[in-house]
Amino acid sequence: MTNRTPKPIPERFIVKPATLWFDRFMNHFIKVGGLSIIVAVSLIFVFILIQIIPLFRGARVAPDRTMPIPADDYIALGSDEWSELPFFLTADGALRFVDTTDLPEPYHRGIFTRQAGIAQVADVTAVEFNPYASHLVLGSNDGRFSIVDVVYRATHPPRGGREVQVTLEETPPLRIGREGHPLRIVAYGDRGARKLLAAAQWVDERYELHAASLTQRQTLMGAGELSVEQTFDLTEHIDRRPAFLLVPPDADGVVIGQDDGVVRYVHFDGRRFTLRQIFEPFADLDDPRIASMHFLLGDVSLVFTAHNGAQRVFSLFRDPDKDMRIWGHTKTFPDLPGPATFFSAAMRNKGFLTGRERFATLRYSTTENIRWEQELPFDVHLAEIGPRYNRLLFLDTEHQLHFYDLHDPHPQAGWRTYFGKIQYEGRAEAEYSWQSTGGRDDFERKLSLVPLIIGTLKGTLYAMIFALPIALLAAIYTSQFLKPEIKRYVKPTMEIMASLPSVVLGFLAALWLAPIMSNAVPSVILATTFVIASAFGVGFVWGRLPRRIRMRLKPGYEFIAFVPVMALVAYLGWRLGPVVENAFFVVTDPDTGLRIADFRMWYPRATGLSFEQRNAFVVGFVMGFAVIPIIYTITEDALSNVPDAFRSGSLALGASRWQTAVRIVLPTASAGIFSAVMIGLGRAVGETMIVVMATGNTPVTHLNPFTGMRTLSANIAVELPEAPYLGTLYRTLFLGAMVLFLMTFVVNTLAEIMRQHLRERYKAVE
Repeated sequence: MTNRTPKPIPERFIVKPATLWFDRFMNHFIKVGGLSIIVAVSLIFVFILIQIIPLFRGARVAPDRTMPIPADDYIALGSDEWSELPFFLTADGALRFVDTTDLPEPYHRGIFTRQAGIAQVADVTAVEFNPYASHLVLGSNDGRFSIVDVVYRATHPPRGGREVQVTLEETPPLRIGREGHPLRIVAYGDRGARKLLAAAQWVDERYELHAASLTQRQTLMGAGELSVEQTFDLTEHIDRRPAFLLVPPDADGVVIGQDDGVVRYVHFDGRRFTLRQIFEPFADLDDPRIASMHFLLGDVSLVFTAHNGAQRVFSLFRDPDKDMRIWGHTKTFPDLPGPATFFSAAMRNKGFLTGRERFATLRYSTTENIRWEQELPFDVHLAEIGPRYNRLLFLDTEHQLHFYDLHDPHPQAGWRTYFGKIQYEGRAEAEYSWQSTGGRDDFERKLSLVPLIIGTLKGTLYAMIFALPIALLAAIYTSQFLKPEIKRYVKPTMEIMASLPSVVLGFLAALWLAPIMSNAVPSVILATTFVIASAFGVGFVWGRLPRRIRMRLKPGYEFIAFVPVMALVAYLGWRLGPVVENAFFVVTDPDTGLRIADFRMWYPRATGLSFEQRNAFVVGFVMGFAVIPIIYTITEDALSNVPDAFRSGSLALGASRWQTAVRIVLPTASAGIFSAVMIGLGRAVGETMIVVMATGNTPVTHLNPFTGMRTLSANIAVELPEAPYLGTLYRTLFLGAMVLFLMTFVVNTLAEIMRQHLRERYKAVE
């Protein structure tokens, strides 16, 4: 054998070391870049998850300290904002304040007592304490009453720190009912200009019910003395002994709980009282008697407890049949071990603390959620939720005051809040609702994400209904039928459309397009319908014309014959809109009584649905306009990348250009087309500015095309600037972001699975 010398490798095939090094570097760089993207997305997911986990935690309650209180007959417990100077109200009208600070002597005030003026001249026989307004109503044995405001003021002494000072501002004793007879129950409501006091009085071995409207004249020196403006005898509105009396802060009525378990609601319109409602909260129980009856924050919800421990919430709502506000059963809580012996409503939310003996439970009315409950090592006599919702105060039967730290930053949050139906205050039935803010501090937040999810799907649905047919058919026509010379101008123009800012499209939709479309709905529908019909009609006719006529236009230039016909038909449809409106959409104008043609007025009366100028119809059109370029561009690329051999073979076998496009090209490019649709869908789901500007931005749960909606992305953009950092709304917006993230993740995952399936199916032709 002879050894053959290998032939030298030509120089042009020798790769330079620098090129090899750069190739290895780029391989590693691309791997690192891909992994970095995965890590970044994962970290975003983890960050959002960290923000929303606290929403689903319960309340944490931990004992803090205990201090002794002098023995006495205490009937009420109140506190300042910081729970540094709580007070106890005795049965004889004395207020005993307890300094709970750690100040050294002589700054520590210990325990001191203040006596109300009326208690010094008469025996106190009735007491009501309103923790929201921090005032006491004291009724005496001679038929008089006095209102005492407990006023706390925080001062900052020269030594540093904070010191809480307290003063009592008391009105002179006023008379109600019969003179010389004791008041057994008192209740008071103050709306500023209107003040109302109700009292149950023991007269000649029976109870009488009286009310008084109060007035307070304003002078140059400030508020004048309180005086009785008018008195009312309400005895006719009761038929049994009243056990409970409540007057809402709006001073618009009296709620009377009788000892037989019947509740009577007497409404006050400023001049007279009328019996508006009689109901029995526990009519279905063997013992329907009421053990406790209290207002929650806002005083439009009542918490009732029965003698067997059953607990229910009744709220005011407008009855559509009677056209007035009445009380209705809205919530049912698990039973207590017996009749409630203590109760305290939170001053910042719809929570309340209640229980019996050693059992204590913290509950939240809106969601019917038990935030915390526990068997305490002592029997509770009185309890209070600290005004800042960060403390629980318990006075036991051994006159020990117990402080518990409360950490419950998101009491309203929970699965039911975000994804369940809730009957809110003022609503006749359970519903999905989003309304994060209100005009008053006692507003009941509504944080359901369901309307936002539906709004997202609604906007996406209408956008895709408009965009998909246009984008896909345009891509098919451009790639398969249009002349390459014209395609060079059409495709770049469509791609430039994708660069239009969303805010510009939203601006045009809100200020220009929405008024036009809302005033000419029949014209828009007819013009659109006529264009679609004409496209099919012209195509059908064109395909049956003699070949010599069709050959006058070169293949790819057929649009020259189609476009003028379609434009003319669209114009005719637009002009026929008013004619159709005059014929079919005529209603009676409620202001003039004349018969007029107006689709905007006809639609709500015919369907029972509302009609808004900025609606999903407009959003679908404009958002579709934003999505069309994306779907078109990717679809056209996928169709154009199908090998020409497939087209040539199909045409050579006698198939028409349309048959070739539909049966050969479309299936081959189906994976790319599906990707284009999914990318367009993702663009529509995440769209923000168009939705914010072109809709009423109202969270609704129906698919009515003539109302607006609010999407998850738009909600984040609108609400986030006003959301307190780490508050419930702030974290809820992150939950909305997580829902949006999961929606797009699921859609994209399914899309990728489908795309891989299509690629496997048609891999033989790749």
